[in-house]
Amino acid sequence: IEWDCINPKKKAKKKNYKNSGKVFLTSCEVKRHYTFLDFILGGCQINFTVGIDFTGSNGDPQEATSLHFISDSAPNEYTQAIVGVGEVIQDYDSDKLFPALGFGAKFLQITRFLTNLQSTSTLIIRSVQSLSFNEISCYYGVAGVVAAYQACLRQVTLWGPTNVAPIISHVAKFASEALNQNKASQYFILLLLTDGVLTDMYETRDAIVRASHLPMSIIIVGVGAADFTDMRMLDGDDGKLRSPNGEAAARDIVQFVPFRDFKGHITTFYFIALESRS
Repeated sequence: IEWDCINPKKKAKKKNYKNSGKVFLTSCEVKRHYTFLDFILGGCQINFTVGIDFTGSNGDPQEATSLHFISDSAPNEYTQAIVGVGEVIQDYDSDKLFPALGFGAKFLQITRFLTNLQSTSTLIIRSVQSLSFNEISCYYGVAGVVAAYQACLRQVTLWGPTNVAPIISHVAKFASEALNQNKASQYFILLLLTDGVLTDMYETRDAIVRASHLPMSIIIVGVGAADFTDMRMLDGDDGKLRSPNGEAAARDIVQFVPFRDFKGHITTFYFIALESRS
C-alpha cells in the first residue's frame, strides 16, 4: 500500500504540484494485549501466599490498642486485609491451599533428648516462619489462614526486625522453579502485611528487582498509623524501582496500599489492592 505525502502550502503555490514524496506501508501486525482474565480463562493457576508482620511495634496482642488484638466485636486490620484480598484471589486457585508465613516473631523451640527424655527450650527468631512452626504449611481457604494467624498469636512473642526480603525471595524461588520448568500456567501473588518502615529496604529493593523477571506480583498492605513514605517508593508508580546497584525492575510488580486510607470503604480497598501489575 502506498499514498502521496502532500504539503498543503506547496500544493497551494504550485499548479503542477503532485506530492513531496510517497509513503509505503510494507507490513502491518496486530498484537493483542492480553488481560489477567484472559490468562485465567486460559488455565493459569494462581498461587497465593500471605506474609504477616509479627514485630513488636504492633503492640502486645493482649492489649486493645494492639494492631494484632483479637476482638469478638470486629476483626483487626490484619484480618480484614487477609479476608479482603484472599477471598477474591481464592476463586482463581483450584486447590485453595495457601502458604501463610510470619516474620519478626520470637518463638519457643523445644528440643527433646532421647537419652534422658529431658527437654530444653530455646528462644528462636527466624526471618521466615510458617504459622504452624513446622515446615512451610498450607491452609485451606482464607478461613484457614485467618485461623492459623490467630492461633499463632497465642504462641509467639512479637519482636523484630521488620525484614521482608527473605519472604519475597522465598516465594520468588518457587516462581523461578515454575519458570525454569516452562510452567507458563503458574503465577504467584504475595500479600505482605506490615505496620511500619522496613529495616531491610536495600535488600527488599534488590529482591523485588530480581522478582520482576518472574511470574510474580506483590501486594503490600500497610496497617496502622505509621509513616509509609518509603514504602510508596517500592510501588514504582513514580518511576521504575531500582536496586541499590542501579538495576531497574523489568516491570512494576508491587502494589502498595495503606489500609487506613480505605477504612469505611472496604470495597474500594479490594479494587485498589488487586490493581493489575503488567
